[in-house]
Amino acid sequence: MPFWIEALVAFFLLVGCSFALIGAIGLYRLPDFFTRLHGPTKATTLGVGSMVVASMIFFSSHTEGLSLHELLITLFLFITAPVSAHMLAKSAMQEKVKLVRRTRGRPWES
Repeated sequence: MPFWIEALVAFFLLVGCSFALIGAIGLYRLPDFFTRLHGPTKATTLGVGSMVVASMIFFSSHTEGLSLHELLITLFLFITAPVSAHMLAKSAMQEKVKLVRRTRGRPWES
């Protein structure tokens, strides 16, 4: 395998691991439900997406054709993660989940 493909795969893996780590730290450290929702949905989605792109590059270089399984996984991930986060946020708003005083915006108290 050429060095530039190995470097590209390593770059995407490092970027993906960094985003996943930041998302996990955000999930642990942020104070309430609505701020914690950003950790798994934003950073982790980019992290897993980057790792799947690295997998696509790696396996496409080993076979003669383009590996489309990973592309479909990435597409499914980028479509479903924002929708699930939106549904979680709407249900938390209906349940009037408690917020930390520093969190701005209380649309259900209008």
